[in-house]
Amino acid sequence: MLIMFKAKNYTSFKDEAILDLRAASYKQHMSHLLDSSDGTKLLKTTAIYGANASGKSNFISAMFFFESYIFEQFITKKDNEEYDFSGRDLETELEPFQLSENVNDASEFDIIFSYNNKKIQYGFECTAKEVLNEWYYIDDKKVFERNKEEISYSKFYGKYLKSYTKVPKERLYLSVLEYFLEEDVKEIVMNDFMNFFFKEYDVFLEVFFESTVKSIAGLVRLNERLVGDTDFRKKVEQYLNQIDVGIKGLDIQVKTIVDEKTGKEKEKKIVKTVHDVYDDFGNVANQKFFELHQESTGTLRFLSYIQEVIGMTERGGVFIVDEISARLHPLLTKLIVDIFQSSSNKKAQLIFTTHDISLLNKEQFRRDEVVFVDKNIRGESSVYSLSDLKVRDDATFNKDYLQGKYGAIPIFNYDEILGSDSIE
Repeated sequence: MLIMFKAKNYTSFKDEAILDLRAASYKQHMSHLLDSSDGTKLLKTTAIYGANASGKSNFISAMFFFESYIFEQFITKKDNEEYDFSGRDLETELEPFQLSENVNDASEFDIIFSYNNKKIQYGFECTAKEVLNEWYYIDDKKVFERNKEEISYSKFYGKYLKSYTKVPKERLYLSVLEYFLEEDVKEIVMNDFMNFFFKEYDVFLEVFFESTVKSIAGLVRLNERLVGDTDFRKKVEQYLNQIDVGIKGLDIQVKTIVDEKTGKEKEKKIVKTVHDVYDDFGNVANQKFFELHQESTGTLRFLSYIQEVIGMTERGGVFIVDEISARLHPLLTKLIVDIFQSSSNKKAQLIFTTHDISLLNKEQFRRDEVVFVDKNIRGESSVYSLSDLKVRDDATFNKDYLQGKYGAIPIFNYDEILGSDSIE
């Protein structure tokens, strides 16, 4: 479970921006809370609002960059393989804040999460060319701290790590440990960290192009379980039935295709949607199979979401989505939020950006579940919540937001845009 994420000097965030999922001491919607390993109450859902270009997507991008930067440096170790760490180019590009006369090249990221009954903190400060600082703690005990190329350890973890003191300036020390540590030591030091990201940390950033529905179909996430797990597929089908888009089920078909590289034929499993065919009297006479590209963009997006929602609520984890309500009816967005907020959800969290103010009310959210991103005149984004603003529990969130009481809304002059004579 995610406890906190911090970014500094990244895209529009010049100063430190923190997303804190620790719950305030409110009594409303207690079913919206999870218990971390140390008993800390954590939020199940966090809704992020703000104007266009305020920095909402930039914060989600920071959460994606953090994971990508780490795991792009990890290398699969093979027997009898020697590797030179000094010459590898990294693909992830760092984007520090640019709208300052004195640009700082160093960005900073930090995460705290709970996994396998442990509280883990990891972070780093880096430029595009080198890692300046790096830190790693398990249950508040130092695993290592790094300052440039100097590494220090606690007594407990030092006995496992002190043999690995050489780290190139452009690489994370964590990636060096992932490569060199023996499996039994890696189990102690790193496996919980890695398993959290592999199994429980999912940033949903697919871009759904507007050009054609066919182009969108190729971007739909299809979970392997959708093809191979009948029970999982039935759960997905149940949600598709509930949202009333005419889909009666999903059918897995085998198609023979030619491998472009080898030229040989091979079998590929494809997913099709099932629709009822009616006779002139309105009775179901048959069924027809549709290709995914024949479905609406909203249906395809919901199909992508619901697979991960089901998986997250089963195994636990944090689902992070930019513009969750894009191309979805507000009631479908509400359905997804309700699933995470339900008392049956004991493990999963949802963090999402949205412009959908139909959700912005005290019946849907606690005050600490509503977060705003705002940008000042200098182009600097900041993050704050309704609880930071000391908003009353009986406030009308959406009305007050549109009236500008919380900030984070577009500011423009109707007279200048439309002309004073056009408004009567």
